[in-house]
Amino acid sequence: MRVGAIVLVALTFGAVPLWAQRGTPLLAEKDVAGLADELSGETAKRNLEGLARLHRQRGSSGFHAAAELVAERARAYGLSDVAILQFPADGKTFYGTQRSRPGWDAEVGELTETSTCNKEKIENGKLVFNTDCGKMIVGKIASYEAMPLVLAEDSESADVATVLVDVGAGTSESDYGGKDVKGKIVLVSAQPGAVQDLAIGKFGAVGIVSYAQNQKTAWWGEDQNLIRWGHLQTFSANKTFGFMVSLKTARRLRERLARGETIRLHAVVKAGQHASNYEVVTATIPGADAKLKEEEIAFSCHLDHQRPGANDNASGCVTILEVARTLQRLISEGKLARPARTIRFIWPPEIEGTLALLNGKPELAKRIKAAVHMDMVGGGPATKAVFHVTHGPMSLPSFVHDVAWAFADFVNEESYQFAATGRAEYPLVAPEGGKEPLQAQFGAYTMGSDHDVYQDSSFGIPAIYLNDWPDRYIHTNFDSAANIDPTKLKRAAFIGAASGYFLAGLGHEEVWLRTAILQGYELRKSQANARLWHLGMDDVCVDHDQRLANEKAAADSARKFTGQSLASIITDTAVGCEELPGPAEERAAVYKRKAEPKGPLAVFGYDYFTEHAKPAGVATPKLLSYEGLWGGGEEYAYEVLNFADGKRNAQQVRDAVSGEYGPVSLELVAEYLAALAKIGVVERVK
Repeated sequence: MRVGAIVLVALTFGAVPLWAQRGTPLLAEKDVAGLADELSGETAKRNLEGLARLHRQRGSSGFHAAAELVAERARAYGLSDVAILQFPADGKTFYGTQRSRPGWDAEVGELTETSTCNKEKIENGKLVFNTDCGKMIVGKIASYEAMPLVLAEDSESADVATVLVDVGAGTSESDYGGKDVKGKIVLVSAQPGAVQDLAIGKFGAVGIVSYAQNQKTAWWGEDQNLIRWGHLQTFSANKTFGFMVSLKTARRLRERLARGETIRLHAVVKAGQHASNYEVVTATIPGADAKLKEEEIAFSCHLDHQRPGANDNASGCVTILEVARTLQRLISEGKLARPARTIRFIWPPEIEGTLALLNGKPELAKRIKAAVHMDMVGGGPATKAVFHVTHGPMSLPSFVHDVAWAFADFVNEESYQFAATGRAEYPLVAPEGGKEPLQAQFGAYTMGSDHDVYQDSSFGIPAIYLNDWPDRYIHTNFDSAANIDPTKLKRAAFIGAASGYFLAGLGHEEVWLRTAILQGYELRKSQANARLWHLGMDDVCVDHDQRLANEKAAADSARKFTGQSLASIITDTAVGCEELPGPAEERAAVYKRKAEPKGPLAVFGYDYFTEHAKPAGVATPKLLSYEGLWGGGEEYAYEVLNFADGKRNAQQVRDAVSGEYGPVSLELVAEYLAALAKIGVVERVK
């Protein structure tokens, strides 16, 4: 294999802003000034405080209350076509790759420790005690009423009095060796859903107490008072209940059990699944052009989350609501021209709601030309959050990410100048917020929210993804409104509003659009070159050529908006790569994704691949557990399916995903493609 020369491109962002010649990127300065002046981080945060008090589980009364709150605000702001769309969520209906999950509601969830009075006993699962025993000492461990997050999602009703048994992680049979857990509650370090089939189904436990920790970041396990949200398996036959406790509580319980103490617990749960609906709030700002108004630019978030769920993801939902308020007001007052295309705002349950919408309303999916997705955009200093403008997967090259970065780079520069000197034309600081610079990062594609659905090959909608990561409080009781910064909300709203408004009005090529695309290209090239030092020399050529083809396709994607391709502005050339060694039949195999089912295979609470692999006699492909340099099995699998376009052969698919996430063998890619064919997701092309 020939190896092309690798050149590191030195870029200096901040010393001389790219937009210094004009003052503002892509939009006229009056439009930028209008957005900067009208957008309010405080208004967004007030709406966030309303959402964060609601327990917003899919198909629940709490989610319905949140949907009504958003719809009421949208109507008050003067938006058009405000509606709460409903899609059956009954456990039977499918929306592409997503099996609908029944709604889940809870009324009661109490876990208490009872005294060890020697006259108490358990009869028929009920705690009975002699009144002569004296007053019983009770200590409350968890209360759904006080903190709904302590009751694991999909818990079922129960009234159980029994003892607690520590089984460590609880995820392997060896954890239960020599321990009698039948009829007892198990204490585990793993998520309840990861242990329920073993603990409940195989060994006969009656409930779970979990102290599962948060995602591993630099602050993992640092705060012993954090309580992480918990989930049981929606479709498991082994129905049970689960309570979540802090690491501090769990350590105290474990120490007592290790000393030989008997810990008696009484669990009372009134909760369960029920046939319901996915509710999706939607509203529009109609476009002005007779033809182009049938095309739409969508703003999306995910409205569901356990309480409080402030940054994840009340922040994204109130920020697009603030974008809607601002654009509607400025347009109605004549301060902004009405854009040619319609702008749509969407508030669904995460992933499953978006899949229900795009599958249930295929005509809507066809109208959406690009999306701006916000999931966690308000984390203040305490969260340790880093703000990202994430570009799309290599399987869907698009210029829209360069548009978003142009505005984010502008906010970086302006907010830094203000922080450093106290002077800036557009500091975008909220009166009640911080004054730190934004320091947004332009990052490679990462999965984990509804942008995965939009950019899946069955829909092919490029999505700008604005998000915070890391966040030390994600998925915990500390993800509260107190940790949300109004300035951050205002800046995220500005980047989103400016990007969406520009795309909605784009109808011809502009010199500044060329500049934005070139800026994004040079930055990605610099990032890619830095990554290449980690690769073996045999893969450098592959990476270069795949990325170059991707960049030309991204520039060409402007054609869908302007009618003109900008691919010619990417002037670098390919270096030419030899074929990798491997069986000729595996290399040459070409697969094409079928029209149905639509959606990624990684969805919420349901494993499409596993469900269909077992009856087809398909073993779990090794790619799903593969760890590459910059991605894991889920990312590789997502992109392998997206690249199955009926044109690329298996080696070309392998080359593409290797350039994106790091080297992977042809054998693993070929095995996964063959497995997808056996379960009917793709078909082999002769």
